[in-house]
Amino acid sequence: MAIVNTWTITQTDYLVADGFITTAHWTCTAVDGDYTASAYSTCSFALATPSIPYASVTQQEVLDWCWANGVDKDATEASLAAQIALLKNPVTATGTPWSTAP
Repeated sequence: MAIVNTWTITQTDYLVADGFITTAHWTCTAVDGDYTASAYSTCSFALATPSIPYASVTQQEVLDWCWANGVDKDATEASLAAQIALLKNPVTATGTPWSTAP
């Protein structure tokens, strides 16, 4: 099954005086069947850049701003794919040997 990545802007911080977004909070969730991995971070913007006021901006525009301002889309998705690969084929485990039933 192929990994499906979903990018979401979960929150924005904006200036009340002019409505310009200063920070975007984002998540990327990768799903491959029963396996899921996710990442959360923020991206800040200089004052009045981007130049679309809060009431007029779309989620896709904010995502595009994040990717243009330092959020590496490809690296994030590759990292999540690596996390899913480890979930499918773990290389470490936890437990105590005296607690396992024979």
